[in-house]
Amino acid sequence: MGTLSCVLLSIAFTTVAFNDLRGDLAWRLLAGATALPILIGAPLFFFCSLRLRSLAIANMRLDRVARTDGLTACLNRSAFADRVGHWLQSASSSAIGALLMIDADNFKAINDLYGHDNGDHALTIIARAIRSVLRRGDFVGRMGGEEFAVFLPGVTEQQAQIVAERIRLSVAAAYFAPDGQVHPLSVSIGGAAFSRPASFAQLFRIADQHLYGAKRAGRNATALADIDDHPVIALRRSA
Repeated sequence: MGTLSCVLLSIAFTTVAFNDLRGDLAWRLLAGATALPILIGAPLFFFCSLRLRSLAIANMRLDRVARTDGLTACLNRSAFADRVGHWLQSASSSAIGALLMIDADNFKAINDLYGHDNGDHALTIIARAIRSVLRRGDFVGRMGGEEFAVFLPGVTEQQAQIVAERIRLSVAAAYFAPDGQVHPLSVSIGGAAFSRPASFAQLFRIADQHLYGAKRAGRNATALADIDDHPVIALRRSA
């Protein structure tokens, strides 16, 4: 389009500036007015378009890096909260869904026994196990340390419970053998389901409290509730 615009402007200028010319000279001027913008403009615009495309790709990569946890390839905490918050704000009043908080059990022991490199490997295995049972439109984030979060748009409390159990079983079935020694992995999961307008902070608080309850129940467990059935309580997470 840039080259075509230059050609049209060149022809228009030549026609106006040399409107008194006739015959072969006029046709040669018009031919030159057409050819020169093509010979000069086409390579220039092509080069500029390549540069702009490269810049666009670089910006997309930088944006992806800024939103993604480098170890697990999940959304980082702020990106996950922003995406879920945006979904909740733009959803209709009849929208349903659930937030799951997932924490690796006894993770400190893995770092102490096998080192932090193997601990990082365990986190990538857990993240992969979580993603393997989710749908395309579900959100997965690493909230920090060994804690993950999953947002499930459009599911009921019962469906969220099924997904949570699938995640728990998927992690338990994952193969983790640091230094050749098989070490079982497990997660505890707390969840909050909603069937009316809710905020991310509200869902996070309820899901986190149920995660604490799953830990207190013996770990490798799931605990979910609907926000309408959840009493307002103040539990503190243990260190």
